[in-house]
Amino acid sequence: MASLVSSPFTLQSIKPDQLSSPSQKHYFLHSFVPRKINQTSLKSSLKVKCAAIGNGLFTQTTQEVRRIVPENNQNLPTVKIVYVVLEAQYQSSLTAAVQALNKSSKDASYEVVGYLVEELRDASTYKTFCKDLEDANIFIGSLIFVEELALKVKTAVEKERDRLDAVLVFPSMPEVMRLNKLGSFSMSQLGQSKSPFFQLFKKKKQGAGFADSMLKLVRTLPKVLKYLPSDKAQDARLYILSLQFWLGGSPDNLQNFLKMISGSYVPALKGKKIAYSDPVLFLDSGIWHPLAPCMYEDAKEYLNWYGTRRDANEKLKDPNAPVIGLVLQRSHIVTGDESHYVAVIMELEARGAKVIPIFAGGLDFSGPVERYLIDPVTKKPMVNSVISLTGFALVGGPARQDHPRAIEALSKLDVPYIVALPLVFQTTEEWLNSTLGLHPIQVALQVALPELDGGMEPIVFAGRDPRTGKPNFPL
Repeated sequence: MASLVSSPFTLQSIKPDQLSSPSQKHYFLHSFVPRKINQTSLKSSLKVKCAAIGNGLFTQTTQEVRRIVPENNQNLPTVKIVYVVLEAQYQSSLTAAVQALNKSSKDASYEVVGYLVEELRDASTYKTFCKDLEDANIFIGSLIFVEELALKVKTAVEKERDRLDAVLVFPSMPEVMRLNKLGSFSMSQLGQSKSPFFQLFKKKKQGAGFADSMLKLVRTLPKVLKYLPSDKAQDARLYILSLQFWLGGSPDNLQNFLKMISGSYVPALKGKKIAYSDPVLFLDSGIWHPLAPCMYEDAKEYLNWYGTRRDANEKLKDPNAPVIGLVLQRSHIVTGDESHYVAVIMELEARGAKVIPIFAGGLDFSGPVERYLIDPVTKKPMVNSVISLTGFALVGGPARQDHPRAIEALSKLDVPYIVALPLVFQTTEEWLNSTLGLHPIQVALQVALPELDGGMEPIVFAGRDPRTGKPNFPL
C-alpha cells in the first residue's frame, strides 16, 4: 500500500461516460495505477506544488470554489442555496446538478455556495457564511457532528430560519437537526414528541443505529404519507423524499431534489408546477466494483461475476490468490466521488489480489462485514485481510462510535484490519506542506477512534483537489 502514498496518478482525457465496452473501461480504470518516475524529478515537483500553500498549518480552502452564480439572462427568479457538509464529496455532483438546471430551467435560475464545516472555524469565513444566509432561500446541512461547529451552524441558521423558505438538515447532531423546516414540518421538538417518527431522533439513537433507522424509514414512509390528506403529512413526505434524493447523491437525483423543494416552497415559484422525477434508489448496503454491471447483494453472485472477468490477469485467476475486503462509503459511490476507491482496487488487482469491496449507506459497517466477508455456511472469513478506506470507526463513522459492536464483528472475521484514511479536513497540498501533519480532528476521528476497534497501520492514501473537490492522491 505504500505506493499509494508515494506514487503519482494520472487521468486520461477520456470521460467515463464515453466508455462503451468493458475493455475500454478497464483501460481507463487502470490509468489510475501509479507509474514509475524519476525520484529526483519527483522531489523538485513537490517543492513547486507546496510553495503555493499558505502557512503550512491546516485548511486554507475557501467556499468560493463552490460558489456558482448564474448569468440569468432571462430575468428568471433566482433560488439561492447555501449548504454545509462534512467533506467535499457532494461538491462535484451538486455543482453539476446546478449547472444543468441553469442551462435547462425555464422557471428559475439557481445560485449555490457550499461550505465544509471545518472552514467555519475561520472568523472571516464564518462571517461570509452568515452573510450568505441573509438572502438565501434554502439551507442544507449534512453530517455535522463536531459539537463546537454544530453550535456555530445552529447560531447562524437560527437567525434566518423563519425567513428561509426551507431548511433541510440530514443526519447531524440533534441541535442542528432541530433546525429542519419544510412548510408545516418541523423538528423543533426533536426527541420530545411521542410520535414514532420523532422517536428515531432521540439522543440515544444518534449514530449508527439512527442512520440505519433513517434508511429503513426512507424506504417505506413516503408510500404511506402520500395517502394522508393533511399538509403536515405531505410536508413530512417531502422531507423523506429529500433524504432519498440526498442519499442517492447523483447529479440527476440532486437536480430533482432542488426542483422539488424550490417548486414547493419558494414563494416566487408557487403555482408554476415544476415537474420532477422520483429519486433513483440504490442499495443500502452491498458489494460494488467499478467494472461490475451492477451492485450486488449476495457475495456468491459477486464472486461468480468476478470469475467470469475477461480482463483479469493470470494472477487474479489463480485460485490461491489473496482476497482483500475493502470497506467503502456508499455516498462516495453514488455521487461519483469514487476515484480514490477505484485507484486502490485497480492497484491491488494489478498486484494479483482479488477484492471484495463492500459498502453501507448508514454508519454501521459491522453488518456488511459479517454478511459479505464471512462464509454463511462455514462461518470462516472469505478474505485474508480487510482495509477500511473510509478512515472512520467501523460502527458510527464520524458520529458516535460503538467499539464493542465493532470488535465483535472484527473478532468473527479474525483477519488483519487496516484503516487507511483519505484527507477530510485538508487538501492534498495542505497536508504535504503542513509542519503539523494531520488536522487534529482527523487524528481523533480517523486515527485514534479506529484503533479502539482494532484498526492498525493508519496510512493516508488520498486527498482532495482544493478547486474541484475531487479526490486525488498525495505524492
